[in-house]
Amino acid sequence: MDETVDETVGETARTAVLARIGGRVQGVWYRGWTVETARSLGLSGWVRNRADGTVEALFAGPAAAVDRMLAACQDGPPAARVSGITQSAADDPGDGVFEQRPTL
Repeated sequence: MDETVDETVGETARTAVLARIGGRVQGVWYRGWTVETARSLGLSGWVRNRADGTVEALFAGPAAAVDRMLAACQDGPPAARVSGITQSAADDPGDGVFEQRPTL
C-alpha cells in the first residue's frame, strides 16, 4: 500500500493585511512600537507614515499573529489615540524582517 505524506499538515496558514490606522498616530512613536510588536509576533512586512496623517502597515504571517497585531493596533503605544483602522487583503511578501519605511 502506497502512503502519501501531506506536507501541509502542521503548517500554519499565512495571511497578509494592509492596514491604515487613523487618529493621533504620528509623533507618538507609533511606527517604532509597530516594528517592535510585529517582530515579537514573528510577522514580516512594513510600516510607514503617510502624508495625510495616517500610519499604513503591511502585516504578513500566521493568521492568528496577524489578528493579534491588528487588535493591538487599536490601542498602539501609550500616547496614541486611534480613531479607526481600515484593512484590506494584501499580497504576502513572504518571510522576512518587519521594517520601518519612509513616509509616503
